[in-house]
Amino acid sequence: MTFIDSIIERARSANKTIVLPEASDSRTIEAAAKLMSRGIVNVILLGNKDKLIDGSGEWDISGAVFIDPENYPEYDSYVEAFVEMRKSKFPSVEAAREAAQKLMRDEMYLGVMLVKMGVADGMVAGACHSTSDTLRPSLQILKTAPGTKLVSGFFMMVVPDCEFGADGVFLFADSGLVENPDADALSEIAISSSKSFAQLTGKDPIVAMLSYSTYGSAHSVLTDKVVEATRLAKEKAPDVLLDGELQLDAAIVPSVGSSKAKGSPVAGKANVLVFPDLNAGNIGYKLVQRLAKAEAYGPITQGIAKPVNDLSRGCSADDIVGVAAITAVQAI
Repeated sequence: MTFIDSIIERARSANKTIVLPEASDSRTIEAAAKLMSRGIVNVILLGNKDKLIDGSGEWDISGAVFIDPENYPEYDSYVEAFVEMRKSKFPSVEAAREAAQKLMRDEMYLGVMLVKMGVADGMVAGACHSTSDTLRPSLQILKTAPGTKLVSGFFMMVVPDCEFGADGVFLFADSGLVENPDADALSEIAISSSKSFAQLTGKDPIVAMLSYSTYGSAHSVLTDKVVEATRLAKEKAPDVLLDGELQLDAAIVPSVGSSKAKGSPVAGKANVLVFPDLNAGNIGYKLVQRLAKAEAYGPITQGIAKPVNDLSRGCSADDIVGVAAITAVQAI
């Protein structure tokens, strides 16, 4: 069973509800129909039910729950809930209420509020919104998970005919969100990524802190950051199998790992790859996706109190299906 097949089966068993706020986008409609026809998740679509069904073409979305931001019975209670959560950020309660009245008509904010209030278990968006438009309401309403300092992003990479990692399955972080983490932030990304890998694959994470240096083969401010991040991560999460700094080949190729990093419990075995910054992480995942013809699922967010995931604006309907299934598993 492939990685995504396993995720879909677990999502089916979990019986979770995912809100797709961008129902005006044809890809969202197609994805909603596929999610429901395959029994992967229950779907909430935001928008006018009659208009959405009339415009759905060949796709049957009649089984969705429809919530119209312009005519929602819980509107007033959600406004007051938002005011209570965010009033300290405004000069007065009246100003907070005025802002809330506008935001609770916004599909992205309403979608996140549905997750906050337990109507939905998670949200998937970003097909026609920026990352900031997707994550801003999530951080304002849901905030970070307990014990987590920051929200970060990762890709699940499934490499065909690959002997490395977990039978070709890897987690790449941060490949989509945090641009230039300092050592402390990098350690937090590593710890969150270890949890995400275990949650999504059911396998033990083996975490490599990547650099252009292995065990001090080079020295600079760039390698020093990774060395310090490794130290901090080991201190914060001593039970996580983690090591660094390691070059990519030393991290995943057993023969190279045993040569360059003798005695390392991670070298040659890593399945979670923590990149030193977004430049490296984003370039790395795209190289593997294009040259190795890997499946890339993401960017998936980690560290939010409840799962909200951001799509690429170039995504396909099938990408939305995959991310919705992953979101449902994160919600278990």
